[in-house]
Amino acid sequence: MPNASFLHVACFAVGAVVGGGVATVVSARKPNPTPPPAIIDLDQKGDAKISTALATVPTLSAVLKYGHPGPVPDLLVRKAYTAAYDRRLRHPAWTAEHLTLASLGKSAVASASDEGVGDRTRSTFTEDDSLPTVFRAKLQDYFKSGYDRGHMVPAADAKTSQEAMDETFLLSNIAPQVGVGFNRHYWAYVEDWCRRLTKSFSDVYVFTIPLYLPHKDPDGRWRVNYEVIGSPPNIAVPTHFAKVILASRPSSPSTPDIPEISTGAFVLPNAIIPDEAPLESFVMPVDTVERAAGLTLFSDGLKHASKHICKSTKCEVIVRRFDEAQKRPEMRRAVSAPR
Repeated sequence: MPNASFLHVACFAVGAVVGGGVATVVSARKPNPTPPPAIIDLDQKGDAKISTALATVPTLSAVLKYGHPGPVPDLLVRKAYTAAYDRRLRHPAWTAEHLTLASLGKSAVASASDEGVGDRTRSTFTEDDSLPTVFRAKLQDYFKSGYDRGHMVPAADAKTSQEAMDETFLLSNIAPQVGVGFNRHYWAYVEDWCRRLTKSFSDVYVFTIPLYLPHKDPDGRWRVNYEVIGSPPNIAVPTHFAKVILASRPSSPSTPDIPEISTGAFVLPNAIIPDEAPLESFVMPVDTVERAAGLTLFSDGLKHASKHICKSTKCEVIVRRFDEAQKRPEMRRAVSAPR
């Protein structure tokens, strides 16, 4: 498993490539271009809100009179999440969720009735018919690939209805992940930690981002190498995955209208991770993840107004062997699988 220092260097290398021209622009004293809208920004009251300006309209040009070639990020608005689908890589470019006790079915109001609650056992992996066939991930692409169909938005985060649960099983919400030691274990622990944040924060926003980070070869050069699965090979296997968190709560009982905002980013390799690995060893600056992914997640104002999530709460995972509990009935009472 790559150590934290390697991940920092890899993320920095991507950032350096993406932002290499910044020094030239600054030295020439040219006006800064208008930054792309942040996915999450602060409203006039200081609350974190998801932006409505997620899609940009391509600039009209005479040379494009017969059509715009793209790339086109398919913006997918679901019951429990929003995502952008990458047609070239054939997995989400990012997914975004807004978690609360109510959305997870854990509030007093939500628990008063179980009508419409999603049941994981009734959901099946399905191809996304809303996407063009030629760019669509297909069930056969994962068959005997050696990788799990890894949820970017976990099914356990979409309990509000069966439809919401089913939408997490669309292949447009899936990316290839190492199974044992990652998707079925450490990654599941991180997903559980994100849900547990709702016990301490009133609103929790979670971004999940597949990444392709470089590694340094013996010749001293940095390269990005990744596998491609499918028949024909067309679904890219990310080298890493990021979880980026924004959590808010009232700053104090006397000032409920003034939010305390915490943010944090974690970058994990798509590989076996020991259960004892501390979550804080995967901490990365949000800016670094944004540069590596080519995204603007939070506005500068929001970043400056926030504290790090690990200073606001414990960044610790709880080891729960969900897969073993499924295989051993005697363990099901002690360890129940997420639904």
